[in-house]
Amino acid sequence: MSLFISNAYAQTAPTGQPGGGLDMIIMLVAFGLIFYFLIYRPQAKRLKEHKNLMAALAKGDEVLTGGGLVGRISKIADDKDFVIIALNDTTEVTVQKGAISAVLPKGTLKSL
Repeated sequence: MSLFISNAYAQTAPTGQPGGGLDMIIMLVAFGLIFYFLIYRPQAKRLKEHKNLMAALAKGDEVLTGGGLVGRISKIADDKDFVIIALNDTTEVTVQKGAISAVLPKGTLKSL
């Protein structure tokens, strides 16, 4: 035909390997396990530890809030969702229990 254009011949599409669906299922299960062990499980563990921390709060505990305030719990409110933290002898603040990030060892406030 033409000098610069070669003839085009139809190619058959490559056929899939038998059992190709099984490979996809194995890959999905592997991704599910990776998601569970690297993302979900550690987050659930942290959530459980934080719930235990909130349940164990008592009057007189020295705590650190998420905002960086350090004080001693002077009162737990009646509805038990809020606590009153004494920052010093004259200053008290009311915060939600969820804002408390850690319970500090006794005597931490005196060492600051």
